[in-house]
Amino acid sequence: MHRPVQRLSRILACAAVPVILVAAGCSSGSDDDGAAKDDAKQSAAAGSGKSAGTSGSASPDSTATATVRAKYAKLPEPCAALDAKTLKALVPAAKDKKGSQGSSDDLNARGTCSWNSLDSNGVHGSQYRWLSLALVRFDSDATLGTGDERATSYLAKQVTATRATADAKGLKSEKVTGLGDEATAVTYELKKKEGDFKQQTLLVRTANAVLTLDYNGAGLAGEKDPDPAKLLKDAERAAGDAVAAIATANGGATTGSGSDDASKGASDAPKKGDDDKKKDKSSASPSPSGSASASKSSEKDTSDKDGADKDSSGKDSSGKDTSSEQTAG
Repeated sequence: MHRPVQRLSRILACAAVPVILVAAGCSSGSDDDGAAKDDAKQSAAAGSGKSAGTSGSASPDSTATATVRAKYAKLPEPCAALDAKTLKALVPAAKDKKGSQGSSDDLNARGTCSWNSLDSNGVHGSQYRWLSLALVRFDSDATLGTGDERATSYLAKQVTATRATADAKGLKSEKVTGLGDEATAVTYELKKKEGDFKQQTLLVRTANAVLTLDYNGAGLAGEKDPDPAKLLKDAERAAGDAVAAIATANGGATTGSGSDDASKGASDAPKKGDDDKKKDKSSASPSPSGSASASKSSEKDTSDKDGADKDSSGKDSSGKDTSSEQTAG
């Protein structure tokens, strides 16, 4: 009686073993798949983190151009840019001592002024002088470049245009030192029915501003022609006035390049900080006799500050085309 029952129990037990193994196998496979999926997720996350780290440490778009603030923000009035003594020497018989100002939609971007002088010596003829000053300023632009770069490009174009003056005789071009950041003098003669005109053109760049100074003279009706060398020297004097006037209009800044000023400003900043540190150090080390009162004062200041925190809860005659000035500013 008991033996059949025991035999049946053994058979059922043996039959149960494959079921358990199968179940265990399925369970193991499911765990392995889950682990594989978890590993894949972790690998993906690690890869994503690595990519994120890489992109986070990558430099900004190299095509973007940093905009550097131009040195000069404005221009002087062109007719007021030359010293009165200079004008008296260059255009002594000017009808209008203040000059004739050209039209401009923005005098802080561009401006011109000219003076005419006809000094009559009666039957001996007359000395004619014509003086013109053109000022152009360029702002920095992320696409077009810094103010200095744009001014440099404009200067080069003006020099090329002046050298290409039609009917110019004996044209000479040379660099001039001591005027702004860079300067070129172009001299030549223009023969007209009135006489032989000696032309002196100075093109000067000072940081992000460019000035073109034209000065010509002629001896009319039998008068002796002026000395070109003296005319050039006088023109350089006037150009120097204009360079200084640009600086003065912007707070008296020096005529060096904008980058030099920026470097100077950067080197001055630590000195100022050092001075402040010295002051803080000296105030933090009061004399022994005043330490007690300083402590009380400090406590009172702290109290007042806490209380305050609780209460508290903005074309000219020279023949050059000036249409390119529209790029200024």
